[in-house]
Amino acid sequence: MRKTFGTGSVWEQTLGYSRAVQVDNTLFISATAASGLVDGKQAIVGDDFYSQTKYILEKLGAVLEDAGFSYEDVVQSKLYLTDISKWEDAGRAHGEVFGEIRPTLALVHVLPFLDPQMLVEIELVAQKSA
Repeated sequence: MRKTFGTGSVWEQTLGYSRAVQVDNTLFISATAASGLVDGKQAIVGDDFYSQTKYILEKLGAVLEDAGFSYEDVVQSKLYLTDISKWEDAGRAHGEVFGEIRPTLALVHVLPFLDPQMLVEIELVAQKSA
């Protein structure tokens, strides 16, 4: 069984990807940035690593829920950071959500994203018990 989940973003159509893809009991969620509505306009939410990570994880919680999963089902988390020296700030927000769940984790230092205000992207894999 393969099912795709989208947000209706123009980027999903242009680049040919899905926000998430479920294959059997596993959900793969694309790297997600802190983009959202600010004063009615699409913008980056938060101006530091902690606030962007927190916002992204809230967004991903909704993606998980939409697909019938939860944070407790997450088995792998990847944080892409434009400044690796800020790993503790991003890690604190990550730990607030996953402290007891403890999925695998990768902290990856990357070059700046297309939008220089984007500091963090997060990618998740979730799996339900068979």
